[in-house]
Amino acid sequence: MNKANPALDKSFDFAKSIVFLYKLIVKDHKEYVLSKQLLKSGTSIGANITEANGAISEADFSSKISIDYKECLETKYWLKLLNDTNYLSEKDYNVLFEKADELAKILFSILKKTRINK
Repeated sequence: MNKANPALDKSFDFAKSIVFLYKLIVKDHKEYVLSKQLLKSGTSIGANITEANGAISEADFSSKISIDYKECLETKYWLKLLNDTNYLSEKDYNVLFEKADELAKILFSILKKTRINK
């Protein structure tokens, strides 16, 4: 039986939201460059958590979580840029940015436990 993994569950739900948003931006605004960057970084968070769960050592795990944390920060950047350039509604921005921020806090907490305090 698989152990519950809130970070993975939240990141998967977040990735689905990012995919739906990407499809909407492409369809409604015909914007392909910025939205593609968001799609890449926003969906890689869960993929990287999955990869970290298969790490062969604590150092490997910590390294993967560090990369994941940075992807989350990048996603927040693209969300802000899309919002500030009117490709994203304020409501969608607030919801997604809050979810990305929550994921970043979870990942940073994991990172502190595995790397920073050692």
